[in-house]
Amino acid sequence: MNILLIGGGGREHAVAEGIKKSKHNPTLYALMSKKNPGIAALCEDFLLEKETEVEKIVEYAKARGIEMAFVGPEAPLAAGVADALWDAGIPVVGPKKACAVIEFDKAWARNFMKKYGIEGCPAYEVFTEEAPAHAFIEKLGDVAVKPSGLTGGKGVKVMGDQLPDLKAAKEYTSELLEKGPVVIEERFIGEEFTLQAFVDGKNLAYFPAVQDHKRAFEGDLGPNTGGMGSYTDSGEILPFMLPEDVEKAKNIMQHTVTALREETGTGYQGILYGQFILTSGGPKVVEFNARFGDPEAMNVIPLIETDFVDIMSAVAKESLGNLPVKFSRKATVCKYAVPAGYPDNPEKDSEVVVGDIGKASVYYASVYEKEGKIYTTNSRAVAVVGCADTIEAAEKIAQNALENIHGKLFFRKDIGTASLIQKRIDHMKELRG
Repeated sequence: MNILLIGGGGREHAVAEGIKKSKHNPTLYALMSKKNPGIAALCEDFLLEKETEVEKIVEYAKARGIEMAFVGPEAPLAAGVADALWDAGIPVVGPKKACAVIEFDKAWARNFMKKYGIEGCPAYEVFTEEAPAHAFIEKLGDVAVKPSGLTGGKGVKVMGDQLPDLKAAKEYTSELLEKGPVVIEERFIGEEFTLQAFVDGKNLAYFPAVQDHKRAFEGDLGPNTGGMGSYTDSGEILPFMLPEDVEKAKNIMQHTVTALREETGTGYQGILYGQFILTSGGPKVVEFNARFGDPEAMNVIPLIETDFVDIMSAVAKESLGNLPVKFSRKATVCKYAVPAGYPDNPEKDSEVVVGDIGKASVYYASVYEKEGKIYTTNSRAVAVVGCADTIEAAEKIAQNALENIHGKLFFRKDIGTASLIQKRIDHMKELRG
């Protein structure tokens, strides 16, 4: 089977690895904006092209006899790549534009949740003008401020965190309003977690819960990033969660998929990513994404025991309910090595040398290859994943690997450590009372 993977980041490297492990021995092709050495090594052929060039993607897929496609990032989904490939007779894992809007238009997503009574929606309003937006900030008193469109995981700012007070919240809102609509919503207090699922339009196959770490520096300090690392436990939930927390999150995601079909007339076929925050009142929805998380994909894809291509086929044929999707009962810790100065002033075009990474897996992200050497761009460079029976053992595997990746790079040592996880547990105990 000829399969096309669209995207060239760490998330897509993990997807490529999952596809290549299939017993069906698929022939993999890729379309990516720059050459990811990890993906290129797994491919029969690849095309370097903007991932939103819909016509060129379809042309390439037809020329290579592609029988199924997987869309990794959000931008091509927003551009309608899935629609165009389906129209060309090529099944796709990745939702059509009518459903992917749940990620690329945050105002639409909140209004959709409200319309269908989907649980976990905050008090919110959508604004295009400064005066009413500022008045609503005053009314709520403690807010999150979100640009409505795509921001690469870095556009949301919350009070008590990136915004020290009401004045800062108003100033940031004014800045965003110059570019488009802004969503102002109540700030939830709790611990964030991610729940991801394969979706075939009606059935969902859920991955274990993951916790990402957005802040650049240890101790959850510094600016927001695309994600510095993440971890899973050896079961379905994280150490600070209760079983009923994940069941409530699953119900929210199932309701969302059912409502999306009703609203759009289109089945959601692909990956649904629920970003939740666990509060004293249970899980609330921070946002939905229409694809795997990055880094969260690197945690969960290696755990899949069911054949990846069989899952892709079931998603495309709406037969996921007939396929038991199973996962290894292992813990994982993913950590990113990023360019010095990231995210504000990253060191570009600096060589990265990957040494002995031991038992870890390595995933190349925003790097490029030139004359056999690997160089940084302006974003996250290389992720490593440790997988073991416990979080503690997985963290040691990941940390050992990072110590053997050389270049003008830095990383967070604290992700997956007992002390940081205990802080999460203590926080939730305090909130639950």
